[in-house]
Amino acid sequence: MSTDPSSPKARPAVTRFKSPVRIEYEVAAGTVTSRFLDGILEGRLEGRRCPSCEKVYIPPRGSCPTCAVPTSEPVDVGPRGTVTTFSVIRIPFEGQVLTPPYACAHVLLDGADVPLLHIVGECDVDEIRMGMRVETVWADELKPTLESVRYFRPVDEDDVPYDQLREHV
Repeated sequence: MSTDPSSPKARPAVTRFKSPVRIEYEVAAGTVTSRFLDGILEGRLEGRRCPSCEKVYIPPRGSCPTCAVPTSEPVDVGPRGTVTTFSVIRIPFEGQVLTPPYACAHVLLDGADVPLLHIVGECDVDEIRMGMRVETVWADELKPTLESVRYFRPVDEDDVPYDQLREHV
């Protein structure tokens, strides 16, 4: 090994470094997304139904990913739903907004056919389970973004049996 401190063998390889990065961009929402965001400003969640397979997607999509046809019918969904699957985050990581432990869950909103990924709050993470019924908790100030849904909290309803969730897991 070289005794020269500038020698690559004299120091460990650099594998990470911090560098401030900021990117701003504007996205055109389009008709379907604009309507969805308008609904959020009104404190409601709106999906979109495929005219072929009749699945309701939330967030809505302009076309069905299965049938490849334009979605046509707006459908109000929620505000309650069912946890189909979840993950508890216990380990901190760089850039994390929430303090662990917290849970991310797929919530199948009533009236929807595709679960929405979001946070479950107002309960101990060890109490969250598949089939748990939850409801939307809105932010104090609604903005045209899904961040207006603060999280979903448990409600006092019976769990939905796994057999009814199987196709949504």
